[in-house]
Amino acid sequence: MHLGNVFTALLAWLSAKSTGGEVVLRIEDLDPARSRQAYTDALMDDLLWLGLRWDSRAEDQSRREEAYRAALDALDRRGLLYPCYCTRDQLHAASAPHASDGRIIYAGTCRSLTDAQRAAMDRPCCLRVMAPDRTIAFRDGLQGPQRMNLAREWGDFIVRRSDGVAAYQLAVVVDDAASDITEVVRGRDLLSSTPVQLWLYEALGLKAPSFCHVPMLMSPEGRRLSKRERALEIGEIRKRHSPEAVVGDLAWRCGLIDRPEAVSPRELASEFDWNRVRPGDIVIDERDWL
Repeated sequence: MHLGNVFTALLAWLSAKSTGGEVVLRIEDLDPARSRQAYTDALMDDLLWLGLRWDSRAEDQSRREEAYRAALDALDRRGLLYPCYCTRDQLHAASAPHASDGRIIYAGTCRSLTDAQRAAMDRPCCLRVMAPDRTIAFRDGLQGPQRMNLAREWGDFIVRRSDGVAAYQLAVVVDDAASDITEVVRGRDLLSSTPVQLWLYEALGLKAPSFCHVPMLMSPEGRRLSKRERALEIGEIRKRHSPEAVVGDLAWRCGLIDRPEAVSPRELASEFDWNRVRPGDIVIDERDWL
């Protein structure tokens, strides 16, 4: 984990505990090449060190292939899926339309392929959903009113990758519903995914949770915090700071307390209020943590 992961986990934990809710830990290990038991063990150890204990643990995504297949079958029965054979180079062509955040909007190249054309393809395919020409509107708990036209601003999206693994958009919807999740707290970089997921909840007949998208932690150069800032990995921070100091600094930076001071998550929970959290991104200089 790095400090950005901790910040999101802290606000999710505080939001749940301040309202008498429960925190569910789910290991999102869909990508086998990047998933190791050692990573899971380290993540759980970091959460416990910070005082962010979970109340229950959902089944790891790598064990839920059957549930994802059932959801894909349900979408397919409604005629919403089609195979896509586009290569990475084709998707990143200069002429490809892009959203305002730089995300590629799929042009629907494979949507109208005939059965004969599909049979002639000699490479693996992913599965895409035919995005409807429909505007999805919702109110984010921190970022306020949001709206997106799925066809124009997102395009047909992937629900199963070409290696046969369920895509993120589908997996999180199926898993949140299975765990009776009522509130999702995550980084603002995932805000644009929410209309897609809300539509999937509806298409699959599932109850959608509410959403709160928290500020991103950014470097002074305007880069999203990542593992390249080695001093901000929790393994490094644990060598220099107490868990209460980490929690207190993050709480101060987002507006929950008036000054940076050592405090535990449990002490913050009784006074937590989303109205006190600043929605704008937060600049973090790794030199402050050395």
